[in-house]
This record gives sequence, C-alpha cells and structure tokens, in this order.
Amino acid sequence: MGTRVSHTLTYDAPLAHVHAMLLDPDFRQEVCARCKVVSSAASLEPLPTGHRITIEQVQSAAGLPSFATRIVGDSIRIVQVETWAASDRADVEITIPGKPGEISGSIVLTESGGVTAQQVELDVRVRIPLVAGKVEKLVGEMLVKALSVENTVGRERLTRSA
Repeated sequence: MGTRVSHTLTYDAPLAHVHAMLLDPDFRQEVCARCKVVSSAASLEPLPTGHRITIEQVQSAAGLPSFATRIVGDSIRIVQVETWAASDRADVEITIPGKPGEISGSIVLTESGGVTAQQVELDVRVRIPLVAGKVEKLVGEMLVKALSVENTVGRERLTRSA
C-alpha cells in the first residue's frame, strides 16, 4: 500500500535559480552536512535530455525507535537519484540498498511573481510484515524533516547569491 509524503518548499527566487541550485552538488553536500549525516557524496551527470543528480549518504540510526534499528542497524545508507528531464520536473528514486523498501515520486517547480514553489510528492513503500506501516510513517516524518532542512539551506543560499 505505502505512505504518501507531500511537501511544498518555497523560495524567493526565479525557477531557473532554484533549478540550478538543486543541480549543484555543493548545495546537496551542504544540506547533508546540516542534516548531520555521517558521510555523503553528490554527483551531477548530464543526460541527452536533462541531468541526473545522485546523492549518497550514510546516516546514524541513533535516536530511531528500536523496531527501526533492528531493521537498519547502526547506520543507514541512502541513495537518492533525481532525473531532471526538464528544468521544472524531476523523477525521484530513493533506495536503502539491501533493505526491503523504496521511495519514488516527483519534484515539480512552479514560479509565480518571482517566487518558486518546489512540490515534492513521494510514495514510501516498505515490505516488512507487521511493521511496514510504522516504518513507512517514520520514514515519511524523516523525509519531511530533511526537506525542511533543505528549504532552510536553499533559502539562505539563494539570499547569499542574490
């Protein structure tokens, strides 16, 4: 079945500036650092019709409920791939290699009056009998927290570059 995560981030900047920022590996590294990940790497790959940005990170499982740490262990490796076929839309795939679940969805950017909204729609699916719903809810909450950090870092970055 899965859990749906829908979150809107806003930036006081034109869509072109927000798109460029989201494709900047340095920006993604800064977001990871603010999220206090153990390690991270971000890379940008040009495609015939757009770009692909890949963010790999390792997060500590400290502070997670015991039912979650039994599944993931002491740390969680996360691989996020965004495929931007156009400047206003990306497909998103997030995996936790070796773990029974995935996250997929989209990012859509829209601009109005110099303000850009980043609409993130993600479906979280975990294939673990009995606790799937609890794990999906926890992952959804973690995603929203990470998106809030991304929004804060992005707003600061866009203000510095204005």
